[in-house]
Parts: sequence; structure tokens; C-alpha cells
Amino acid sequence: MEIYVVALSQHRGVKEVTEWMSKTSGQILAQVKQVVKVGQGVVGFGRNISGLFKHAITVGKRVRTETNIAAGAVSVSSAAVELALMKLPESSHGSARMLVIGAGKMGKLVIKHLVAKGCTKMVVVNRTEDRVAAIREELKDVEIIHKPFSDMLTCAAEADVVFTSTSSETPLLLRDNVNDLPPVGSEVGGSRLFVDISVPRNVGSCVSDLENVRVYNVDDLKEVVAANKEDRLRKAMEAQAIINEESKQFEAWRDSLETVPTIKKLRAYAERIRVAELEKCLSKMGDDISKKTRRAVDDLSRGIVNKLLHGPMQHLRCDGSDSRTLSETLENMHALNRMFSLETEVAVLEQKIRAKQNQKIQ
Repeated sequence: MEIYVVALSQHRGVKEVTEWMSKTSGQILAQVKQVVKVGQGVVGFGRNISGLFKHAITVGKRVRTETNIAAGAVSVSSAAVELALMKLPESSHGSARMLVIGAGKMGKLVIKHLVAKGCTKMVVVNRTEDRVAAIREELKDVEIIHKPFSDMLTCAAEADVVFTSTSSETPLLLRDNVNDLPPVGSEVGGSRLFVDISVPRNVGSCVSDLENVRVYNVDDLKEVVAANKEDRLRKAMEAQAIINEESKQFEAWRDSLETVPTIKKLRAYAERIRVAELEKCLSKMGDDISKKTRRAVDDLSRGIVNKLLHGPMQHLRCDGSDSRTLSETLENMHALNRMFSLETEVAVLEQKIRAKQNQKIQ
């Protein structure tokens, strides 16, 4: 993230940030939103940087909503979970009994993807409990039951879906092992699913010949991943068009901030005139006027100034809400500076303030 902040400070990186945000996961979007929230009021996290990340978050949400770019698994582990759920009746997604054999890197990813899909309970077979305990600690509110490898067949008998991801050089589940397992219920389709993402395979090749058993391996999953990657590339092209459009809007907003000092000067100039004329008016009215009358005259003067400033202020803003270009806005800024001698007014005001401060010191 620091790279993008530096890029912005050098008037670059707007497009890069929006592209980065649009392609990240929902989890990272949430993390960046938290960064923006914490960064408010912190020195260095000014209007430009805050505006950049808020706009990038908006663009990320828009891309994910309009293109659905996050849909479709593009890794073997996520494809394994996606494929298993596709083969199960939708009504059984919350009740299907899940077994994960192996808690290494791939097994952990399978567990995470299962949790992301709403699974709240599963059995994990692993040689030691340490890895399972670490995963359990990371994934709160999920029931993860550890079983040793000696209980693997017993666990498989009680599972509707079995994911395998171990480094075993020989198959763990053979035809005879699986043939002896009790059948699964019709509520999960009547077939036990084996999703083998191990290389070499953990499920014997002859297991797929058994009735009421369906086996999917890495080769099947690679086809799913490849198809999803192609689809995501097409969606990325759609996302690029959105990013280009939103980047131009952000750049226009950022460049329009150049008019902010003029807006402040014009308001200060008008306010000085208002206060001076108000004091003259009140002095002529005498000391016996009521607070209600003073307030009414003050409100009247404010209302007049605000209405007179409304038009000029509108022409000093370039936020994409109208057809005005940035160059037109900047021309309006220079014109107002000349017409009201705002640069001179500020210099004179600063001299007066310094003079008063010097008098107080003396």
C-alpha cells in the first residue's frame, strides 16, 4: 500500500490503485476500508490520499458488482470446493458431511474455501493435531474435528464428500476400502464424492468404477480452473473500461482541488465585507436593539452573501456532476482572482494580522 501512497504524492498511480483494488478479494477490500477508517486524522493521510483510497474502494465494489469478476475458482483448492458443491444438491450444502484428509498447505486452503462457502463443521484427518489446531485457531466459529490416520476409513464411512491432499506416494483409498463403505443418503444425491487434489493421487484409479461413487482428480479440476480463468480475463477487459472511466473522474476531482484556495479566499473576502457592513448597520440602529433583531439582521446578511456566492462557487467546482471541464473551472478561478483581487486581499489581510500581533508584543 505504501507504494501507491508514494505514487499519488508524485501525481501518479491513480489508475494503478484502482486496478489493484478492483482485482483484490473482498477480504482485502475490507482491510483497506479499515486502513482508511484508522487513517482519518493521521498526519500525512490528507485529503488527496483519503480521497484516492475511498474512490478506489468504490471502484473495486463497482467492478466486482457489475462484472462479477470474483466468481469462478482459479486455483485447484477453490475449484475442488466449487466442483463438490456443484455436484451436491443445493439443499444439502449446509448439511453435507465434509472430510478433509491432509492438513498441509492445500488441505488448509480447501478448509478455508469450505468455510467461505458456509461450511461450519468438518472432520480433518492428519498425522498430528498441531496443524489442525492452528487452523482451528485461525478460523473462529467453525467446528473442526481432528482424527488420526488410523481413523481415516471410519471417517470416510461417515462422510458425504471426501477431499484428499496428502503427500503420500501411494494411494490411501483403494477400491476394496471404498467398496466396504456404507452408502450415503439420497439427500446428498446418493453418491459419495471423492475430490483428490494430490499428486500423486491419493484415491486409486479403480475407485471410480464403483457404483454410487464419483471421483474427481487434479486433471478434472484443471479444466474448471482454465475455463474460469478465460471467463475472468473477459471480465477483466470489462473491468478495465470501468477503471479508465473512474480514473478520469478521480483525476478531475484531484486537479479541481487547485481551486480550493480561491474558494476559501472568496468566502473570506465576502465575510469581511459582510461583517464590516453589519457592524455599521448595527451601530446606526443604536445600543437598545434586541438580541432577536441583531440575530435577524445577521441572518439576513449571511443569506444575501451565500446567495451571491452560490453561482461563483458552483463554477469553481469540477466534480463530474456537470459538463464543465477542468480547464473551464481553472479559467473561472483565474477570472475570480483577477476580478476580486483575491491575491492582493490575502496579502493585505496578512499584513494587518502581523501588525496587530506586533502591537500586542510591544
